[in-house]
Amino acid sequence: MYVPFENLPEESRIWIYQSNRKFSDAEFSEIEKDLQQFLEGWAAHGTSLEASYQLKYNRFIIIAVNQEVQAATGCSIDASVVFIQSLEQKYQVDLLDKMNVTFKLGEHIAHKPLIDFKKMVKDKAVTENTIVFNNLINNIQEYNESWEVPAADSWHSRFF
Repeated sequence: MYVPFENLPEESRIWIYQSNRKFSDAEFSEIEKDLQQFLEGWAAHGTSLEASYQLKYNRFIIIAVNQEVQAATGCSIDASVVFIQSLEQKYQVDLLDKMNVTFKLGEHIAHKPLIDFKKMVKDKAVTENTIVFNNLINNIQEYNESWEVPAADSWHSRFF
């Protein structure tokens, strides 16, 4: 069951999918409709999941579930991954590769393979103050506090 994102508790579980390219506004509008439809029918063991989403920077798909109402289970998580894979195929993008880094260069959002990010660190093209997107967060509270952070404050700090 879809609910507005702001109505979910901070403990709600979260998954962040980053695209290897920016979506057009038209694509993001289609994705929003597909997400709402998916979330309306998303269930775990026959019980509707209280879930929502956010779309950010024409690049990120964020899905959240209120675990206090009904926890997402293996089968329901698998269903969400199948849904994300369908978006990958439809839009010819990569949303599941965790070996990529997305970060801000001024107002621009950059997306690089981890090996290229490490090279940028070595070349001092990015610094510990570079804002990175920490997609390893687990809940809405972490999302609000620790998603967009200086590299020094995330797992990316190991490269400096």
